[in-house]
Amino acid sequence: MANPIFGRGEGFTKHAAPQGHAQPQGYAQKGFAQKAAAQTFDPYAHQHQQYQQAPTGAVMTYDDVIAKTGVSLGAVFLIAAATFVLLPETMLMPVWIVSAIAGLITVFVVAGRRVISPLALGVYVLFEGLFIGAISKFFETLFPGIVATAVLATFVTAAATLAVMKFGNVRVGTKFRQGVTIATIAFAGVVLVNFVLALLGVNTGLREIGGGAGMLAIGISLIAIVLAVLNLVMDFDAVRRGVEARVPATESWRAALGITVTMVWLYVEILRILSYFRD
Repeated sequence: MANPIFGRGEGFTKHAAPQGHAQPQGYAQKGFAQKAAAQTFDPYAHQHQQYQQAPTGAVMTYDDVIAKTGVSLGAVFLIAAATFVLLPETMLMPVWIVSAIAGLITVFVVAGRRVISPLALGVYVLFEGLFIGAISKFFETLFPGIVATAVLATFVTAAATLAVMKFGNVRVGTKFRQGVTIATIAFAGVVLVNFVLALLGVNTGLREIGGGAGMLAIGISLIAIVLAVLNLVMDFDAVRRGVEARVPATESWRAALGITVTMVWLYVEILRILSYFRD
């Protein structure tokens, strides 16, 4: 799946056992869920460490994920708010760049851990809060009022996505996950190359700030927002799979981190595209 955090967690990509069959006592780590084979027999199961089925009260629930995601997003908000208020304007760009790089490295290191602890999540939250605070103040200085609009739009979009997932009974298939994963990786590669070229003083026109942006930059941002929403759909579906697979309660921290990463990405892209329509 596109979000590497859920891809590392066992049970987030596996379908629950069909009715009439007992839940397996363990689940094998897979990057992509296979079709019929995953529901019957896994010939490689002996190669993976198996979890014993957790007792009642020790498995991840939706309430756990909601609570821990609230803690994660709340911490990002508090750090971002402090950064927004206290950081001098002369330090915005250095903090923006350093925290963005540090946050990217941290999220991959943390995602690679077998168990994500609150402390590991806190390290990521610190860097991401600094990044959000710096970039928000930068845009707010240029376009007063844009941050409040972007925050509102982000949470409305996330709520609408969750509502469609819940009441529309949406099920994410293998081809959908593979397609979104490939598109997200390709997009990340393009953005990374563009970032390096920007540091070297080369303007490709792919990522702009402000009303002078061309149709290319607007199109790229629209693609980014669509990809972020699709990744959010996959995140919510991964949580559903994890709850159905009765993954350990500690995995709720992984779910919280995964959703937080996608929400931050969505906010930044909405903030950027809003700036394109401000003069």
